[in-house]
Amino acid sequence: DEMALAAGQDPYRFRRKLLEGKPDFLAVLDTLAEKSDWGKPLPKGQGRGIAIHESFGTIVGEVVELAVSPQGEVKVQRVVAAVDCGHVVNPLTVEVQIESAVVYGLSAALFGEITIEKGAVVQGNFDDYQVARLADTPPIETHLVLSGGKKWGGIGEPGTPPIAPAVCNAIFAATGKRIRSLPVKNTDLKWGPV
Repeated sequence: DEMALAAGQDPYRFRRKLLEGKPDFLAVLDTLAEKSDWGKPLPKGQGRGIAIHESFGTIVGEVVELAVSPQGEVKVQRVVAAVDCGHVVNPLTVEVQIESAVVYGLSAALFGEITIEKGAVVQGNFDDYQVARLADTPPIETHLVLSGGKKWGGIGEPGTPPIAPAVCNAIFAATGKRIRSLPVKNTDLKWGPV
């Protein structure tokens, strides 16, 4: 996104140019743009962020739509995912794997932190290690964009990597502030009167 901004281009369109000649990536990217309402204006303090990657033979792209309150509180409102794992036997399996990967990735991006005091880990269990709970979990849409052929990609892990960059890109779109380290909870995102 920073390169797109420096080039004066929309983040989606910038990625499209970089992925010319890769029809499988372009199909995922175009599905994301269509299904996420990319380019549709959002109110002040809200933004969309996009990210795409490939791992385990599967291409996954995600768009995050979120709001940042003037006090700096982040609320992820929607996640749209597009997936090309070649073929699918059970589409519901893909959907639930992407949903769980998104929640896992949101936990790490927004809250995940291990601290050390006096040589010992402070967080010993989920009562003192914050994770995304139901109230933190947005609606998650998964769209299959299957290229077929001989490709049979994995679906267990590929949904996690794009969520943190999509969140950070959405935060920039909402506030103009770049995230340089995670978790997001440690960044001052105040942008209005408090």
